[in-house]
Amino acid sequence: MARIKVIGGGLAGCECAFGLAERGHTVDLFEMRPQRTTAAHHSSDLGELVCSNSFRSSSPTNAVGLLKAEMAILDSLVIRCAESARVPAGDAFAVDRQRFATAVTAAVGSHSNIRVNRTEVDSLDRGPYDFLVVATGPLTSEPLFAAINAFLGNDGLYFYDAIAPIIAADSLDMEKLYWKSRYDKGSSSDYLNAAMNQEQYEAFVDALLGAELYPLHDFEKAVHFEGCLPIEEIASRGVDTLRFGPMKPVGLENPLTGRRPHAVVQLRKEDLSDEFFNLVGFQTKMKVPEQKRLLQMIPGLESCTFARFGSMHRNTFINGPRHLTPTFQSRRDPRIFFAGQITGVEGYVESAATGLLAARYIDALSSGTEPVHVPYYTAIGALGRHVAESSPDRYQPSNVTWAVIEDAVGKARKNEKREKQVAMALAAVREFA
Repeated sequence: MARIKVIGGGLAGCECAFGLAERGHTVDLFEMRPQRTTAAHHSSDLGELVCSNSFRSSSPTNAVGLLKAEMAILDSLVIRCAESARVPAGDAFAVDRQRFATAVTAAVGSHSNIRVNRTEVDSLDRGPYDFLVVATGPLTSEPLFAAINAFLGNDGLYFYDAIAPIIAADSLDMEKLYWKSRYDKGSSSDYLNAAMNQEQYEAFVDALLGAELYPLHDFEKAVHFEGCLPIEEIASRGVDTLRFGPMKPVGLENPLTGRRPHAVVQLRKEDLSDEFFNLVGFQTKMKVPEQKRLLQMIPGLESCTFARFGSMHRNTFINGPRHLTPTFQSRRDPRIFFAGQITGVEGYVESAATGLLAARYIDALSSGTEPVHVPYYTAIGALGRHVAESSPDRYQPSNVTWAVIEDAVGKARKNEKREKQVAMALAAVREFA
């Protein structure tokens, strides 16, 4: 059995460490919190969710839904803990983030083959370990990022990610809000909706475009991930852009009037106690006073109190196509693996999936077998393809989508094509398992 050093106690690191430990390997997991914290974390829990509490769609015909189904087949720790902390959210898979982190921390911390080290790592030195896994995520500390950059050849990349605010439920004016899931999917009490008429919406957009934002340092350039744009960035692209994005009213007709609003702000339950809501798609880089002023323009939120304001932080990732194989090994040293968002995958589920795969690939190597990547027509295999075979000159973080999954069906009607692809993908993952 091998000795493995895993750096990072986020979703990818915990998934990887647990998967290796379950196969009998000895793992030292290094997490710098609470010795050193980050701009986005609020606790020292392993597996803390720092952005949304949603794992996105549950439907297997949705690419991320398929990914979760594949991970469940592969005995994913993250999926298991997420199921135990799940909260109602219609078609979405949302969790009580505290219960989730507590479950991950307990599972990893109590495993006899894992030793959790609460200390910062600032180099890629393997020391006495057979393998090293770097799963430090988008908030890699500066000393370690410098070491990674030097190891890879000084062409590291970064972009900015923004966190949505969380609102206290008892501060909402419920007479101005209504319960409804889009197209009535899931329970009718999963989402609260704040409707806006055209005048209210346009006044909100005007105020948003004039809001004061946190400034960037002189040496920084804001490169946003397209799937997680701040609302002010979306608004800057046209007056109606928000109405076709996070404030889309389609499928959210008011049950009392039967009419579709001009725009809608959705609030999703943040925890099982129903004490907090997060504003769906409302990640922002506005300064705190501006957030309060702007968001209290939303009908029903005039007197809202904030459990957490939105914030913005630098996310770091490496140029995967230049430096990684489809099995997440470094091309320079195949005993060094990278996993999670630092590889250029985006999203909770995607990050955990890369850690899950890295554990299996290391297990194969430790037994003298050359690791073989999962087929690219699976959702989980497609992540390795994205990381290793995208264009290195245009590389940017990506969620799992059908666009990155290899077509194994050919021409067929869309619904039929998806169903066939799902069946083939799940069969392939079962065989891989």
